[in-house]
Amino acid sequence: MEREAMEFDVVIVGGGPAGLSAAIALKQQSPDLAVCLLEKGAEIGAHLLSGALLDPVALKELLPDSWQQAPLGAPVTDDRVHLLQSATRALQLPHWAVPPRMHNDNCHIISLGNLCRWLGQQAESLGVEIYPGFAASELILEKGRVRGVITGDLGLDREGNPKADHVPGMALLGRYTLLAEGARGHLGKQLIAEFNLESDAQPQHYAIGFKELWQVPASQSKPGLVLHGSGWPLGEEKGSKSQGGFYLYHLADNQVAVGLIVDLNYQNPWLSPFDEFQRLKHHPLITDTLQGGERISYGARAITKGGWHSLPRMHFPGGLLIGCDAGTLDFSRIKGIHCAMKSGMLAAKTVAMSLRGGDEGGRDLAEFGDALQQSWLAQELKAARNFGAALHRFGPWFGGAFNWLEQRLWGKGSPVTLLDKEPDYRQLRLASRCQPIPYPKPDGKFSFDKLSSVYLANTSHDEDQPCHLKLQDASIPVTVNLPTWAEPAQRYCPAGVFEIVETEIPGADSQPRLQINAANCIHCKTCDIKDPSQNIVWTPPQGGSGPNYPNM
Repeated sequence: MEREAMEFDVVIVGGGPAGLSAAIALKQQSPDLAVCLLEKGAEIGAHLLSGALLDPVALKELLPDSWQQAPLGAPVTDDRVHLLQSATRALQLPHWAVPPRMHNDNCHIISLGNLCRWLGQQAESLGVEIYPGFAASELILEKGRVRGVITGDLGLDREGNPKADHVPGMALLGRYTLLAEGARGHLGKQLIAEFNLESDAQPQHYAIGFKELWQVPASQSKPGLVLHGSGWPLGEEKGSKSQGGFYLYHLADNQVAVGLIVDLNYQNPWLSPFDEFQRLKHHPLITDTLQGGERISYGARAITKGGWHSLPRMHFPGGLLIGCDAGTLDFSRIKGIHCAMKSGMLAAKTVAMSLRGGDEGGRDLAEFGDALQQSWLAQELKAARNFGAALHRFGPWFGGAFNWLEQRLWGKGSPVTLLDKEPDYRQLRLASRCQPIPYPKPDGKFSFDKLSSVYLANTSHDEDQPCHLKLQDASIPVTVNLPTWAEPAQRYCPAGVFEIVETEIPGADSQPRLQINAANCIHCKTCDIKDPSQNIVWTPPQGGSGPNYPNM
């Protein structure tokens, strides 16, 4: 197929904090560079979801004269951590008992989508060409290097045949390509395999993070209040060994963000992260704030949380892997925005210096690794390198005690190294050996079903397009996953995309089959991560499809 091609100095895939910071920093350092940024959402910020607490350290570094003009939301004024002991009891930890890295002094409660919309404006004012609604669907590989990307075709029917309005994807060629797709990026995953970037790293680890935005009565709004915690409802079911934690952030304008993070190394295939989140909201600590309020938005997203030991090599011939595409989030602080931004800034500095020196592009920018090692980003991630492994190995109580002691006694100089070598998808036990979990029906007041939640994510897909959730073997869901793990995709998906339905066959018994409701997908990538057979491959649908988060 003949495709139109456009050439740039640098092509950036992803309009999140890493990609936008890289674009801004590139133009700051080399204004004459031609920089293109692709965003698969309908607009910058449409697919972005985070709690979100911002440490402004990287923002100040990137835009020292204008960072205060950014939509910084509410500054943190009160910071609390609770252990939920049961469905009705909670224990607030004294300030001294909270690990130092979980304190949120000088941070802001923000909307990541709104921050990146603002960063997009700064990038465009510097001359960055931003193309929203264009999904990068393929890598262009030439002679062992990345040469750019191809955007997805528009106007294909379900069978992949061109419709009357078909427009072939474009080839966007760059001297260097920066991948900043966020957690479990489709192209980043391919690059890691193509160039064996994880050869010296332990397996990456993930969680699924839920978020709802609520409008609450003014008497229950306390702008600047931050609540974090762990315990109930996770970890209480027999055989689940599920871990994670909740958050409740009080924003301005009588709004609060409530969410639950569930580590994807859980063992019980009957567990439903979505339903655990719905249960959480019935705890008195949460209902006291939500009572009489209205849920106005919902979303979910995978979180890359393996930390320093799980970072792949981030440089390859022709480009760099940055932000959560690589896994730069500092899970010990429950923050990743400043880390993603710094990785983008380091990438920009490396690329700009190389191109200024007469580089024609395409080489392996190994000097990025040196720049990373010398940065505060590496120091922060190294200091937190044991955080997740300690929780996974010792559990929330003893693991939490280990993290407190490590941070209090050694800070950045801990002599201990803990590894977490088992991938999340291998953790599931046989369904027959686990206890099914009975979840209560949603009450429509604090808890809700998946379909009404997806409606609030404003997700939209043209149903007459190829299914973007690919099965490498269409028989595996029924022949392997169903008898072995009761097909957990029905429960780990937060949007009701996967269903086992009975197909009536004339003259024979009905047969189960997996039905994929791709139009419901909110692009969380959990299926690509947690499927125990690693049979589901998430690919980007037609550009602009998916959720459209207004203030998430």
